[in-house]
Amino acid sequence: MQESESYIVKASEKATELLANVDSLKNQLDSYRHLKEKEHIWQAIQEKLRSEWTYHSNAIEGSALTLGETIFFLQYGLTVEGKPFKDFLDVRNHAEAIELLYGYVAEDRFISEGFIKEINALLLSGVSYTKAIDQFGNPTKKPATPGEYKKLPNTILRPDATIHEYIYPLEVPPEMEYLCKWIKNNLETQHPITTSAVAHYNMVRIHPFDDGNGRGVRILMNVILLKRKYPPAIIKMENRRKYIEAMEQGDKGDLNSFIEFVSQSLIDTATDMLNVLKNNGNGISHSG
Repeated sequence: MQESESYIVKASEKATELLANVDSLKNQLDSYRHLKEKEHIWQAIQEKLRSEWTYHSNAIEGSALTLGETIFFLQYGLTVEGKPFKDFLDVRNHAEAIELLYGYVAEDRFISEGFIKEINALLLSGVSYTKAIDQFGNPTKKPATPGEYKKLPNTILRPDATIHEYIYPLEVPPEMEYLCKWIKNNLETQHPITTSAVAHYNMVRIHPFDDGNGRGVRILMNVILLKRKYPPAIIKMENRRKYIEAMEQGDKGDLNSFIEFVSQSLIDTATDMLNVLKNNGNGISHSG
């Protein structure tokens, strides 16, 4: 496959400025990493990131749980009356996927189709079916296929009432093979925000699985960042509309909007982390 336009980007002036801000924040975070008096704070920050990342990623996909309920379940394993059991299952699976991600980074493994499938299988662990729309436009259910590429086409209804169809199942294996090769070739040669954002956009464009694509692609994006020693970019539920709009700009050939969005998401995450470190952990609080 030749490199398609969906992988080619020339950074805008705004994107370049944001990337410089990201690097400045990373350098500030790095200055705290080896201070022994900050070790316990780093551990608390990691727990905070896991909880917030899990909450926001699931909320974007429609989970009814609050941040507080997510943290309560992760800490005590107790569900909350009146909330769907699947939402708690999604919390457990996502938190375990983050643990897998950190192990993957620690072992310095290549990003492969196998890893992406493993993440999807974990995200859908215990899920018996996925929601779908039949050829007549009616809601239906189909058996879940964790870790397996889709065998039937998938579509979404956009806010403007248009129907968007993702690439056909037969195209998925070569597209995913190319995506993983592209990540490997670009992991060290350009800014990791650019690589992670472009990879994110293209996996969404491919939509390789029946379910779990959104949560899985945000994990893929962050494993790229973490492999380059950058903090994760946590995309927050309150920014869901901007997130979707920025990705849709990519469909029009403008990947800079999405690179800028991911940059700002990482800036927000890194700023929160720095505030906690500067205040000796006093910034660690959870509410739902």
